[in-house]
Amino acid sequence: MKFNVEIRNFCESLGLDLVGFSECREFSELNSYFEQRKNNNLINEFEEKDTLLKINPFQIMKDGKTIISIAFPYKFPIDTDNDAIKDKSIYFSRYTLGQDYHKVVKKYLEKIAFFINERFGGKTEILVDSNALPERYIAYLGGIGFIGKNKMFITEKYGSYVFLGEIITDLKMEWDNPLKNKCEECFLCLNACPSKALISEDFNKCLSYITQKKQIENKWFSKLDKRIFGCDTCQEICPYNKNVTFSNLIEFKPLEFMEKLDKDDLLNLTESSFKEKYKKSSCGWRGKNIIKRNVLINLYKQGYINKENYKSDSPYLMDYYNRLLKETNL
Repeated sequence: MKFNVEIRNFCESLGLDLVGFSECREFSELNSYFEQRKNNNLINEFEEKDTLLKINPFQIMKDGKTIISIAFPYKFPIDTDNDAIKDKSIYFSRYTLGQDYHKVVKKYLEKIAFFINERFGGKTEILVDSNALPERYIAYLGGIGFIGKNKMFITEKYGSYVFLGEIITDLKMEWDNPLKNKCEECFLCLNACPSKALISEDFNKCLSYITQKKQIENKWFSKLDKRIFGCDTCQEICPYNKNVTFSNLIEFKPLEFMEKLDKDDLLNLTESSFKEKYKKSSCGWRGKNIIKRNVLINLYKQGYINKENYKSDSPYLMDYYNRLLKETNL
């Protein structure tokens, strides 16, 4: 119990007040779910295909005893008087507006792990998003929230506007109890999902995923509907995201160029401008051409560009442009 209290107090000193503890064990109860998804070809290109890596944290730390889950709230108020925001002809998902969460969360976890190592002598492994473990399920077991019908992790204080990070340690701590799923009879997110990915549970159709794929079919062009990277539809309609507490983690405060989007700058984005700006955000890992492609598709569909006023040296972008022209002329 002493471990839990001191670790929670240290996390709170960093501005992190949602911390949960669960047993480090093999999550064999998820095996059939993951295998079913694999057998039905529902795994996407970003997802680990080896089920054992998804359910067995001992492959990361063989003598692990406890997994500490920590929620990092990222929602900041947005200046609704800003003309660029009111325009909203194109937009990025909220989670991309601040600094790259992979780097931010890792920085905080390193501080917490160092505290555990120095204070208690425990070994630690930190995990940020890119690992195969089911972090939402682990956070649920740690009692800091529940998994909604939209498959987002939902907390009572911050809604689903949180990133998750984990620390596996060889120290045995007191484990928390899971919270009850509170979606009950609400189906707002399922009905609002523009591609019906939530109803079918085929997340290859999720528009957030589509905006990040290297290649997309023409049928998705109209579905993008202003989205440059990510999709917030199921979050925006969720009752648990109304009147949430805003984040106090300054790293997630929206970067000015993400809040005040310049359509022409994005459409003609150079490598130097990309590195100076968008690479700092959580969408930067995908490279500039994915962003430019989505901007091109959206602005073409809105009539902002046509066959006379778009040129690119990129064969990749010109392929999409020619497909847009061909689609228009059919």
